Amino acid sequence: MRKKIIFGFLLSAAIISALSVFEYVNFIQVRSEMSFLEVADTVRSKSLQLRRHEKNFFLFPDKAAEESASTRDYLSQLKDVTASIDSQDPEKVNALRNLLAQYQTEFGTIETMLAQINQDFESSRSVFGPNPNMVPLLEAESRDHPLQVAEFLQTGFSLPAGSPLAARLRGLDGQINQLRDTGENILSSSEELDADARDSAARGIRVSQYAIIIFFPLFLLLGLGALLYISGGVVRRLKTLIDSVEKIGARYAHGPSSRRPEGGHQDEVDILVEKFNNMNTQLIQWEEEIDEKNRELYQSKKLAAIGTLAAGVAHELNNPLNNINISAQVLKRQFQDDVSPDRKEIIDEIVGQTTRLKGIVGNLLEFAREREPQKKAVDLRRVIRTAYGLAAGPDVTGINFVVDSDGEGVTLYADPNQLERVFVNLFANAIAAMSGEGQLAAQIRNDTEVVRIYVSDTGKGIPAEDREKIFDPFFTQKDKGAGLGLAIVMNIVRNHGGDISVVSEENMGTVFEIVLPRGEA
Repeated sequence: MRKKIIFGFLLSAAIISALSVFEYVNFIQVRSEMSFLEVADTVRSKSLQLRRHEKNFFLFPDKAAEESASTRDYLSQLKDVTASIDSQDPEKVNALRNLLAQYQTEFGTIETMLAQINQDFESSRSVFGPNPNMVPLLEAESRDHPLQVAEFLQTGFSLPAGSPLAARLRGLDGQINQLRDTGENILSSSEELDADARDSAARGIRVSQYAIIIFFPLFLLLGLGALLYISGGVVRRLKTLIDSVEKIGARYAHGPSSRRPEGGHQDEVDILVEKFNNMNTQLIQWEEEIDEKNRELYQSKKLAAIGTLAAGVAHELNNPLNNINISAQVLKRQFQDDVSPDRKEIIDEIVGQTTRLKGIVGNLLEFAREREPQKKAVDLRRVIRTAYGLAAGPDVTGINFVVDSDGEGVTLYADPNQLERVFVNLFANAIAAMSGEGQLAAQIRNDTEVVRIYVSDTGKGIPAEDREKIFDPFFTQKDKGAGLGLAIVMNIVRNHGGDISVVSEENMGTVFEIVLPRGEA
């Protein structure tokens, strides 16, 4: 029996050693591929940021210097990252490096041409006659549509087609198109690198899986052969471990029990069973924590992606909305009393709706920015009372508002403006849920290192199917609104290192719990 056990052990050790060596070598390769995947993903992400700042450079003249600096910064980061890439396909990496160098040259050329064109505009003010105020507008428009500006100058102000200004504008248009083509090529190259990295990592993982599929049956046959020759208490107690492994697979909460007699000596297998039970308990706890972290990570990635989209949409909408608002205001001033009430009502409706849309765009930008808190000592009771005044306004008189705290003053280190916005959004939602009548309470409780704030109302509550979605961007139960209030609240609270949760029942009211660290000066 002893020889059989030793033989089975040696054979098992040989198989396991071979599998371990193979898996270790494969692990080194997979780790290398994963490192390359991270670098490739970084290149793709920074390429997207490079294109975004390039677009903003042409769209927003007032931020040209800032966007230019950001563009060059991301370009420098991309060059540093690509310089460290050790790829199996060096031709693609070299092509990307050449594109980055080409992009840097073309961007510098465009900045030089824009400076020359601005000088030409200043020296050509006499061409515009009584309309010198058009010079800044044309300078701004020439950043994004230089060819159209050149044609406008020729047709509207009889600028000669061969003038230096017209020639530079046409040259700038071609240079911008060339820069954008180069940017697209950079983005395409980064995506190809990312795809290659993902394919390589997947191949390494598949090889590891195939090795396990081959070696595992051999090990299984060895184990079955050993079981035919080995019997007794050791085998029975080892079987309890096998049963426990199966229970873990089925997510049972209990491990195996020791089968030693009462008062008997605790041998190695009994100790192993005890340790295994402890490990089982820890695994269950870790699994729950991992699930929670995965949910938080998924939510963070979703919010980041939506924030990027929201920023782009808000930037695209902001200028048209401003133009509509300004045009409606000008139209209203021109007509004054010489317009029928119906038309005046239409103009007022245009102004009102554009103002509301600008508010929504402002919320989009606020959601996308995620500014770092500017922390200082804050009197929490005062912030809460001020926020309620802003949320309720003078028209809400049916709300019984109460602030309850452990002491007269509760101080923590936070951004007062962001904290005020958190409570304004929560109070506004509560007032809407109660239709302007009911009990609204803010309770402040001091813990050792954190402050807990409970905001409760007697409103209509939140349906069970909506509770997990209320912090998602663009989800709303209101007829009007963009659904960004609670998403902004969650971002602010988490940027302060805190957390927020909700408990609600339909027709029983809602309670939000906010946990914030006290912080330090």
